[in-house]
Amino acid sequence: MKKQQVKDWTCEDSAELYGIRNWGAGYFDLNESGEISVKVTNSTGATNTVSLMDIASGAVERGLGMPLLLRIENLLDAQVALLNQSFAKAIDQCGYRNVFRGVFPIKVNQQCQVIEEIAKAGKPFNHGLEAGSKAELITALSTLESTDSLIVCNGYKDEEFINLGLQAMRLGVQVFFVVETPSEVATIISCAEREQVRPNIGVRIKLASKVGGYWNATSGDRSIFGLGSNDLIAMVDELRRHDMLDCLKLLHYHLGSQVPNIRDIRTGVLEACRYYADLVEEGAAMGYLDLGGGLAVDYDGSKTNDTHSRNYSLDEYCVDVVEAIMGTLDSEGVEHPVIITESGRATVAYSSVLLFDILDTTRYEPVAIDTNKIGEDDHPMLRNLKEAVDSVNSSNLQESYNDALYYRDEIRSLYLHGQVSLRERANAENLFLHGAQKIRVLLDEAEEVPVDLQSLPVALSDIYYGNFSLFQSLPDIWAIDQLFPLVPIHRHHEAPTRSAIIADITCDCDGKIDRFIGRQEEQRTLPLHELKEGEDYILGSFLIGAYQETLGDLHNLFGDTNVVSVRIHEDGSFDYSREIHGDSIADVLSYVEYRPQDMFERFRKLAEKAVKDGKITAQQRKQILHTYTASMSGYTYFEK
Repeated sequence: MKKQQVKDWTCEDSAELYGIRNWGAGYFDLNESGEISVKVTNSTGATNTVSLMDIASGAVERGLGMPLLLRIENLLDAQVALLNQSFAKAIDQCGYRNVFRGVFPIKVNQQCQVIEEIAKAGKPFNHGLEAGSKAELITALSTLESTDSLIVCNGYKDEEFINLGLQAMRLGVQVFFVVETPSEVATIISCAEREQVRPNIGVRIKLASKVGGYWNATSGDRSIFGLGSNDLIAMVDELRRHDMLDCLKLLHYHLGSQVPNIRDIRTGVLEACRYYADLVEEGAAMGYLDLGGGLAVDYDGSKTNDTHSRNYSLDEYCVDVVEAIMGTLDSEGVEHPVIITESGRATVAYSSVLLFDILDTTRYEPVAIDTNKIGEDDHPMLRNLKEAVDSVNSSNLQESYNDALYYRDEIRSLYLHGQVSLRERANAENLFLHGAQKIRVLLDEAEEVPVDLQSLPVALSDIYYGNFSLFQSLPDIWAIDQLFPLVPIHRHHEAPTRSAIIADITCDCDGKIDRFIGRQEEQRTLPLHELKEGEDYILGSFLIGAYQETLGDLHNLFGDTNVVSVRIHEDGSFDYSREIHGDSIADVLSYVEYRPQDMFERFRKLAEKAVKDGKITAQQRKQILHTYTASMSGYTYFEK
């Protein structure tokens, strides 16, 4: 970064550098203090902003240190309302003759705090839940208060699952059983006849339409779920034989999660409507069209059809869906169905932020060196390396780098064979870094960067060690190369003068983040600030509310982080509405079938034997056991 840029740096420069206003969806911005703030709109239409640093500081004072998962309840409420209001507006605008009923897929974020807040925020809109297992059905039945809200049951369903749903229907709950495989039809019919309940049956179809993005395996002929046209006709005939065709009310499909291109969405709706109209023609009651998920989140803020983005707004999505349904069904004289979507990612992504502090850094920079001290007594290869480094200039960057790399590698080989000393090897490594850094600086001024040197800035970037586990809190980064916005939450009035990748504190080479959102394209390093002695440096990973908590694992036995839920009020104040302390070491050990009390007893015997053998005193034994028990009840992450 050039000196003039650093000198004149402002918060506006940071906002542009990190793309905060592009991916923040109006919820996140920078305040005058250079801190990231969250913005919420109150009932009067006015906005209130709260600094994430203020929230984090308050949580730490309450004993909830880093890493910390922050849930902002207002953003969850806002996304539920926004989805329902956008569909209502599209329905009114287009003259659609039915209503929208959203359902949230519990699998996207199964945490009790999240599901309860969605149910509360969705109550005015009769927003329901989607359940893909017995446990999720039990959750839905105990959470939704309104019997006008829908519960859509997807996934494999055994008799117990179906019986529970049928009995809930006796209570007035609107439960729909979506047939995923042909074998489920007979089970639903059998259970319904035994319980003497007329079920609400849906069917999931396999669309030929394919979509882009990561999660497109649920579309197309090779989808592992859903019925093809032959199986669909067989199901219709089977229901007719049992006088239950009037129970077939819902058509469901799922193109995939995070569908970035609006054209794919519209194509899927048009194909599904053909199936819907034909089922009406067959005599099925119908009345509900479930479009599944797919509504994308613009993670990188590019507003394109890239995997991590979307090329449409929410309003455009809703209007396109409504128009596509009307355009097909009106021509067939078919009544407009209730529109259902299972938008999960877009509902919860914005509401969760992972906050973590930086513990340490590694820099690939030379220590202070006096090259004049390398002379005739040193190994010839070391002298050659010095000459290559001293000769670096803007006209010989590639040649100088090639020479320095060759001599450095030769010295490494000589060291392996005992022909140079450890001190000479250290001097060689230091000299090479000195030359590489000289070249990197000159690259910033070069009109054209040689291909072999384009990766040099990344190779020389810092490593910032974050107090978190990638595998526990951000598993999609490791598993599917997901991009999440990653930004310091403070010091944005200062220029970030370092370039770094982020390493977590697991003992795993995959525990790193080395792909970041850039101004125009993906970047391999993240601009960060110098650490200050005695001052925490806190980063935030944003838009992580979907799937990350559910998919996280116990790599190196790092458990769940501390969690706080925040509610921002109309006067700008905020409450810590819920607090959950993260897993203790005893907790995570019990998850993998250890018994902490038995472990303590075995350790106590070891300490007692040491007293008898004269290795420690009884007083020392007391202190050692105290340390052991204190560690057992401590946080699994780094504690200051």
